[in-house]
Amino acid sequence: MWRNAVVTGASSGIGESFARSLAEQGTDLVLVARRKDLLERLAGELSGRFGIRAEALDADLTEPADLERVAERAAGVDLLVNNAGYGAFGAFHELSLADQSKEVGLNVTALMRLTHAAAPSMAGRGRGGILNVASVAAYAPSPGSAVYGATKAFVLSFTESLHAELKPAGVHVTALCPGFTRTEDDQPTGLMWMSRDAVARAGLEAVRGGRAMCVPGAQYKVLLPAMRLAPRGLLRTVSSAVWSRAVQTHVRPDA
Repeated sequence: MWRNAVVTGASSGIGESFARSLAEQGTDLVLVARRKDLLERLAGELSGRFGIRAEALDADLTEPADLERVAERAAGVDLLVNNAGYGAFGAFHELSLADQSKEVGLNVTALMRLTHAAAPSMAGRGRGGILNVASVAAYAPSPGSAVYGATKAFVLSFTESLHAELKPAGVHVTALCPGFTRTEDDQPTGLMWMSRDAVARAGLEAVRGGRAMCVPGAQYKVLLPAMRLAPRGLLRTVSSAVWSRAVQTHVRPDA
Protein backbone atom coordinates (compact mmCIF):
# COMPACT_ATOMS: atom_id res chain seq x y z
CA MET A 1 0.00 0.00 0.00
CA TRP A 2 2.79 2.43 0.88
CA ARG A 3 5.18 3.29 -1.94
CA ASN A 4 7.63 5.15 0.30
CA ALA A 5 8.03 5.97 3.98
CA VAL A 6 10.11 7.91 6.47
CA VAL A 7 10.84 5.99 9.68
CA THR A 8 12.46 7.84 12.59
CA GLY A 9 14.40 6.06 15.30
CA ALA A 10 15.06 3.35 12.72
CA SER A 11 18.49 2.13 13.77
CA SER A 12 17.27 -0.31 16.44
CA GLY A 13 14.29 -1.49 18.49
CA ILE A 14 10.75 -1.00 17.23
CA GLY A 15 12.01 1.42 14.57
CA GLU A 16 14.17 -1.27 12.99
CA SER A 17 11.18 -3.62 13.06
CA PHE A 18 9.05 -1.01 11.28
CA ALA A 19 11.75 -0.71 8.62
CA ARG A 20 12.04 -4.46 8.09
CA SER A 21 8.29 -4.97 7.89
CA LEU A 22 7.86 -2.15 5.38
CA ALA A 23 10.79 -3.38 3.28
CA GLU A 24 9.18 -6.83 3.08
CA GLN A 25 6.11 -5.11 1.64
CA GLY A 26 8.18 -3.38 -1.05
CA THR A 27 8.15 0.11 0.47
CA ASP A 28 11.07 2.43 -0.32
CA LEU A 29 12.51 3.87 2.88
CA VAL A 30 14.21 6.89 4.36
CA LEU A 31 15.68 5.64 7.63
CA VAL A 32 16.36 8.32 10.25
CA ALA A 33 18.40 8.06 13.45
CA ARG A 34 21.59 9.44 14.99
CA ARG A 35 23.73 6.31 14.57
CA LYS A 36 24.99 6.52 11.00
CA ASP A 37 26.85 3.19 11.03
CA LEU A 38 23.81 1.19 12.11
CA LEU A 39 21.55 3.03 9.66
CA GLU A 40 23.86 2.42 6.71
CA ARG A 41 24.21 -1.25 7.59
CA LEU A 42 20.42 -1.65 7.83
CA ALA A 43 19.77 0.31 4.63
CA GLY A 44 22.27 -1.81 2.74
CA GLU A 45 20.81 -5.04 4.05
CA LEU A 46 17.20 -4.10 3.22
CA SER A 47 18.10 -2.80 -0.23
CA GLY A 48 19.98 -5.97 -1.11
CA ARG A 49 17.47 -8.38 0.36
CA PHE A 50 14.20 -6.84 -0.83
CA GLY A 51 15.25 -4.80 -3.86
CA ILE A 52 13.93 -1.53 -2.45
CA ARG A 53 15.54 1.90 -2.21
CA ALA A 54 16.62 2.48 1.39
CA GLU A 55 18.37 5.71 2.33
CA ALA A 56 20.23 6.24 5.61
CA LEU A 57 19.68 9.79 6.88
CA ASP A 58 21.60 10.37 10.09
CA ALA A 59 20.06 13.22 12.09
CA ASP A 60 19.53 14.39 15.65
CA LEU A 61 15.90 15.47 15.71
CA THR A 62 16.51 17.73 18.71
CA GLU A 63 18.79 19.88 16.52
CA PRO A 64 16.78 22.41 14.44
CA ALA A 65 18.91 22.09 11.29
CA ASP A 66 18.73 18.29 11.34
CA LEU A 67 15.00 18.37 12.02
CA GLU A 68 14.43 20.59 8.99
CA ARG A 69 16.46 18.24 6.78
CA VAL A 70 14.21 15.37 7.78
CA ALA A 71 11.07 17.51 7.42
CA GLU A 72 12.01 18.16 3.79
CA ARG A 73 12.13 14.41 3.15
CA ALA A 74 8.87 13.81 4.99
CA ALA A 75 6.99 16.28 2.81
CA GLY A 76 6.42 13.91 -0.09
CA VAL A 77 6.11 10.42 1.39
CA ASP A 78 3.09 8.12 1.57
CA LEU A 79 3.79 7.08 5.18
CA LEU A 80 5.46 8.83 8.09
CA VAL A 81 6.36 6.72 11.13
CA ASN A 82 7.18 8.97 14.08
CA ASN A 83 8.93 6.40 16.24
CA ALA A 84 11.93 8.32 17.63
CA GLY A 85 11.72 9.05 21.34
CA TYR A 86 13.24 8.35 24.71
CA GLY A 87 12.46 8.58 28.41
CA ALA A 88 14.59 9.73 31.33
CA PHE A 89 14.14 7.69 34.53
CA GLY A 90 14.33 9.25 37.97
CA ALA A 91 12.69 11.85 40.18
CA PHE A 92 11.85 14.94 38.13
CA HIS A 93 13.57 17.37 40.49
CA GLU A 94 16.76 15.31 40.55
CA LEU A 95 17.12 14.90 36.78
CA SER A 96 18.76 17.44 34.51
CA LEU A 97 16.28 20.01 33.23
CA ALA A 98 18.26 20.25 30.00
CA ASP A 99 17.93 16.51 29.39
CA GLN A 100 14.22 16.54 30.12
CA SER A 101 13.72 19.54 27.85
CA LYS A 102 15.48 17.57 25.13
CA GLU A 103 13.09 14.71 25.82
CA VAL A 104 10.15 17.05 25.15
CA GLY A 105 11.91 18.30 22.02
CA LEU A 106 12.23 14.80 20.59
CA ASN A 107 9.00 13.20 21.78
CA VAL A 108 6.75 16.19 21.10
CA THR A 109 8.28 19.01 19.05
CA ALA A 110 10.01 16.84 16.43
CA LEU A 111 6.95 14.62 16.03
CA MET A 112 4.74 17.66 15.57
CA ARG A 113 7.14 19.27 13.06
CA LEU A 114 7.43 16.16 10.89
CA THR A 115 3.68 15.60 10.98
CA HIS A 116 3.14 19.20 9.88
CA ALA A 117 5.59 18.63 7.02
CA ALA A 118 3.97 15.42 5.79
CA ALA A 119 0.26 16.16 6.19
CA PRO A 120 -0.33 18.87 3.55
CA SER A 121 0.88 16.82 0.58
CA MET A 122 -0.96 13.74 1.85
CA ALA A 123 -4.19 15.70 2.14
CA GLY A 124 -3.63 17.16 -1.30
CA ARG A 125 -3.22 13.70 -2.83
CA GLY A 126 -6.14 12.31 -0.89
CA ARG A 127 -4.11 9.48 0.66
CA GLY A 128 -1.32 8.82 3.12
CA GLY A 129 -0.59 7.59 6.61
CA ILE A 130 0.98 8.96 9.79
CA LEU A 131 1.81 6.53 12.59
CA ASN A 132 2.78 8.18 15.90
CA VAL A 133 4.24 6.00 18.63
CA ALA A 134 2.67 6.83 22.00
CA SER A 135 2.49 4.41 24.95
CA VAL A 136 0.12 2.92 27.50
CA ALA A 137 1.94 5.37 29.80
CA ALA A 138 -0.30 8.02 28.22
CA TYR A 139 -3.21 6.70 30.28
CA ALA A 140 -1.82 6.82 33.82
CA PRO A 141 0.50 8.82 36.07
CA SER A 142 4.16 7.97 35.54
CA PRO A 143 6.18 8.59 38.71
CA GLY A 144 9.84 8.22 37.88
CA SER A 145 9.26 9.13 34.24
CA ALA A 146 6.91 12.07 34.62
CA VAL A 147 8.02 13.92 31.50
CA TYR A 148 7.95 10.77 29.37
CA GLY A 149 4.39 9.96 30.41
CA ALA A 150 3.32 13.54 29.77
CA THR A 151 4.85 13.55 26.29
CA LYS A 152 3.09 10.32 25.38
CA ALA A 153 -0.22 11.73 26.64
CA PHE A 154 0.36 14.63 24.26
CA VAL A 155 1.10 12.27 21.38
CA LEU A 156 -2.10 10.32 21.98
CA SER A 157 -4.34 13.40 22.25
CA PHE A 158 -2.66 15.11 19.29
CA THR A 159 -2.98 12.02 17.12
CA GLU A 160 -6.63 11.40 17.91
CA SER A 161 -7.42 15.01 17.00
CA LEU A 162 -5.54 14.77 13.71
CA HIS A 163 -7.25 11.47 12.95
CA ALA A 164 -10.58 13.30 13.01
CA GLU A 165 -9.26 16.29 11.06
CA LEU A 166 -7.58 14.34 8.25
CA LYS A 167 -9.90 11.36 7.86
CA PRO A 168 -12.20 13.24 5.42
CA ALA A 169 -9.13 13.95 3.26
CA GLY A 170 -8.27 10.23 3.04
CA VAL A 171 -5.24 10.44 5.37
CA HIS A 172 -4.93 7.78 8.08
CA VAL A 173 -3.48 9.04 11.38
CA THR A 174 -2.92 6.43 14.09
CA ALA A 175 -1.49 6.39 17.63
CA LEU A 176 0.37 3.20 18.54
CA CYS A 177 0.27 2.61 22.31
CA PRO A 178 2.52 -0.31 23.24
CA GLY A 179 3.13 -1.58 26.73
CA PHE A 180 6.36 -3.28 27.85
CA THR A 181 8.29 -4.11 24.68
CA ARG A 182 11.51 -6.07 24.25
CA THR A 183 13.39 -3.58 22.12
CA GLU A 184 16.58 -5.62 22.58
CA ASP A 185 17.01 -9.39 22.59
CA ASP A 186 18.45 -9.52 26.13
CA GLN A 187 15.45 -7.86 27.80
CA PRO A 188 12.96 -9.70 30.05
CA THR A 189 10.25 -12.07 28.88
CA GLY A 190 6.88 -12.74 30.45
CA LEU A 191 3.17 -12.18 30.17
CA MET A 192 3.33 -8.38 29.98
CA TRP A 193 6.24 -8.22 27.52
CA MET A 194 5.79 -8.09 23.74
CA SER A 195 8.26 -8.52 20.93
CA ARG A 196 9.21 -5.43 18.95
CA ASP A 197 8.23 -7.17 15.69
CA ALA A 198 4.71 -7.86 16.95
CA VAL A 199 4.32 -4.25 18.08
CA ALA A 200 5.52 -2.88 14.74
CA ARG A 201 3.26 -5.18 12.72
CA ALA A 202 0.25 -4.20 14.82
CA GLY A 203 0.96 -0.51 14.30
CA LEU A 204 1.36 -0.83 10.54
CA GLU A 205 -1.83 -2.86 10.25
CA ALA A 206 -3.68 -0.22 12.27
CA VAL A 207 -2.58 2.75 10.18
CA ARG A 208 -3.28 0.80 7.00
CA GLY A 209 -6.78 0.10 8.30
CA GLY A 210 -7.41 3.72 9.20
CA ARG A 211 -7.76 3.15 12.95
CA ALA A 212 -7.28 6.07 15.33
CA MET A 213 -5.50 4.02 17.97
CA CYS A 214 -3.76 0.68 18.35
CA VAL A 215 -2.96 -1.06 21.64
CA PRO A 216 -0.99 -4.22 20.76
CA GLY A 217 -1.42 -7.40 22.77
CA ALA A 218 -4.45 -9.08 24.30
CA GLN A 219 -3.10 -8.43 27.80
CA TYR A 220 -3.08 -4.68 27.24
CA LYS A 221 -6.45 -4.70 25.52
CA VAL A 222 -7.80 -6.12 28.78
CA LEU A 223 -5.77 -3.79 31.01
CA LEU A 224 -6.53 -0.53 29.23
CA PRO A 225 -10.30 -0.40 29.90
CA ALA A 226 -9.58 -1.04 33.57
CA MET A 227 -7.10 1.84 33.59
CA ARG A 228 -9.65 4.12 31.96
CA LEU A 229 -12.37 3.24 34.47
CA ALA A 230 -10.22 3.21 37.61
CA PRO A 231 -10.35 6.27 39.88
CA ARG A 232 -7.38 8.56 39.31
CA GLY A 233 -6.47 8.29 42.98
CA LEU A 234 -6.14 4.52 42.66
CA LEU A 235 -3.98 4.87 39.56
CA ARG A 236 -1.70 7.27 41.42
CA THR A 237 -1.42 4.84 44.34
CA VAL A 238 -0.55 1.90 42.10
CA SER A 239 1.90 3.97 40.05
CA SER A 240 3.60 5.19 43.23
CA ALA A 241 3.97 1.61 44.46
CA VAL A 242 5.58 0.57 41.18
CA TRP A 243 7.93 3.57 41.37
CA SER A 244 8.90 2.73 44.97
CA ARG A 245 9.69 -0.87 44.01
CA ALA A 246 11.76 0.32 41.07
CA VAL A 247 13.82 2.57 43.34
CA GLN A 248 14.40 -0.28 45.81
CA THR A 249 15.38 -2.83 43.17
CA HIS A 250 17.09 -0.41 40.77
CA VAL A 251 14.95 -1.78 37.94
CA ARG A 252 13.14 0.62 35.63
CA PRO A 253 9.40 -0.10 35.57
CA ASP A 254 9.33 0.62 31.83
CA ALA A 255 12.56 -1.22 30.95
